[in-house]
Amino acid sequence: GMGMGGNPMASLGGLLGGRGERNSFGNTQTGLQGRWLDVTLRTSRNPNLAEATQSVPADSKLAPILKLVSPQDQKSAPPDDGEKDPESFERPKGKIYLYWGCGETVRPGQPRVLDTATASPAEFAKFFQARRATQRGAHLAHGRPVWPNPTDTRMVPEGATLQGEHAFSGQGVPEGFKFTIPGAQDIMPPFDLAQRAAAGATRIEWKTLPTARAYFLAAMGARGENGMVIWSSSEVPETGLSLIDYLPNSAIDRWLKEKVLLDPSVTRCAVPKGAFGEDAMLRAIAYGSELNVAHPPRPSDPKQPWEPQWAAKVRVKSVATTILGADMGGAAGRQPARETKPDESGKDDPKNIAPVEILRGIFGR
Repeated sequence: GMGMGGNPMASLGGLLGGRGERNSFGNTQTGLQGRWLDVTLRTSRNPNLAEATQSVPADSKLAPILKLVSPQDQKSAPPDDGEKDPESFERPKGKIYLYWGCGETVRPGQPRVLDTATASPAEFAKFFQARRATQRGAHLAHGRPVWPNPTDTRMVPEGATLQGEHAFSGQGVPEGFKFTIPGAQDIMPPFDLAQRAAAGATRIEWKTLPTARAYFLAAMGARGENGMVIWSSSEVPETGLSLIDYLPNSAIDRWLKEKVLLDPSVTRCAVPKGAFGEDAMLRAIAYGSELNVAHPPRPSDPKQPWEPQWAAKVRVKSVATTILGADMGGAAGRQPARETKPDESGKDDPKNIAPVEILRGIFGR
């Protein structure tokens, strides 16, 4: 996440939870400002584990322990009485434009255009074919204690560190479940973006993040009344709809070679002139290296039997969300995502359909 700075959007960030006093599980998957940590624990020896503890390093500013609590059973959602007949579905009308690559001018052969009113299912599938390799990480489930939780809503303080030894204990948790998080998997610094106009294009710059393995940028905005524009920093066609998320090391390395992701030495990129005619949301991610540890360690010989007593996965990222072209004095990356809702009185007027509704109509709500 991102820290708060001298940002004129800071007050809005507070309303969205970026400066609140209470923490909640799941913030690592949101665009909220701040430093976020989600922890979950499970053991096959006790499928109904209700509580556990995680001892953390003294310098973490969260010491000495985090109390992990299992979420209570969730009631099932009520049936949808307003289910629509699939044959009554009216395909949304609009066009989606796809641009890709860093540069101040639109490249030959771009954009790709999808007419949602006439495109076939095969054309939809081809247009939105995208890379995805995110593995399920920390999530809520009965019998899997988590942090933060209603009994411990502490925020991760500024200057906090996870570097050092961590240990877990609880009923059914293997004894000796402890490991060390090195500096490469410590909390990443803010991904601060600076933007400036360049003859109609938008130049984006940032400082190198020491532990970043790769970068990726993507933007989405409107064109006219029923048009949507998607741009990504990839050198090959890629919407990036699934890439602003944690990625395993193998996927990062593979997509660096394919020039989908930006090398960690890159510190600038440009959105081409003419791609966006109206406001657009810009998102950027710095991928950290994933850490996987187990005891005993995996044998080098794949044929040798391996039955680990415990295993742990640590994932890190730094994400920035801002308005494309926003002049925030170098702190644009700290600006929260903006959401606009149509006037309820005119929600059925096609002119008031937000471009993102086109995607919702395609993929379902």
